[in-house]
Amino acid sequence: MFTDSHCHLVMPELAGQLPQVLDAMHAARVTRALTVCTTMEEFPATLAQAEGHAHGKPQLWASVGVHPENEPGACAEADEAALVHAAQHPRVIAIGETGLDYYQMAERKGGRSVAELEWQRQRFRCHIRAARAARLPLIIHTRAAAADTLAILREEGAERAGGVFHCFTETLDVARAALDMGFYISISGIVTFKNAREVHEAAAYIPEDYLLVETDAPYLAPVPHRGHLNQPAYVAHTAQRVAELRGVDIERIARATWENFDSLFTKAAP
Repeated sequence: MFTDSHCHLVMPELAGQLPQVLDAMHAARVTRALTVCTTMEEFPATLAQAEGHAHGKPQLWASVGVHPENEPGACAEADEAALVHAAQHPRVIAIGETGLDYYQMAERKGGRSVAELEWQRQRFRCHIRAARAARLPLIIHTRAAAADTLAILREEGAERAGGVFHCFTETLDVARAALDMGFYISISGIVTFKNAREVHEAAAYIPEDYLLVETDAPYLAPVPHRGHLNQPAYVAHTAQRVAELRGVDIERIARATWENFDSLFTKAAP
């Protein structure tokens, strides 16, 4: 049995065909998924999906948070109290997706300086404090911002909440720093890409009891579906490649990542 630890089923590409997506999950032995919130506006729909599929297989769980790519004014901000309140729902098992993304902001603004992105750092701190207060783990997004991401996590005592570096694409040094703080690391379909050498190294290196797999659907479809719409059923392809890189069978990866999901997202544990 497989667990997709990070997907976005509320996105229009998947929300409009959710029954078929769930059928495909069942056929691929993907028995549960965490559907991740990126704005407070989409949280009600994200939660509704989790509530509507709380029993049987596959099961869906939800998170609450505002993605770092959302610029001020583009969506509603979430203060600590709002995040903690939303986190009380039994189907909400994490805070996020949150973190820092300097790459996207620089691309959009033609080289915007890091100093101009203080709003990202303040939003990130808010989510960390909410996670500590709610006693839920964080879902961390970091791109072109690893040093600041790690520094803020340390400054805010994020290890008391715990969490996962999702869709990991950083160096082994970043992986070691995250693991030293007790964070899990999730590998996406990028690991199936031929030239993703740093992801291959991370997938082979991460201790088995801190490893997760994900799709990040509808994005980043793995080989052999690269370039097409991604969906949770494809997490098995990611698990297969991780198994190959680690020299173990896929069932071992399926079992380990299933157990790790329960260890991290304790509200989802049986």
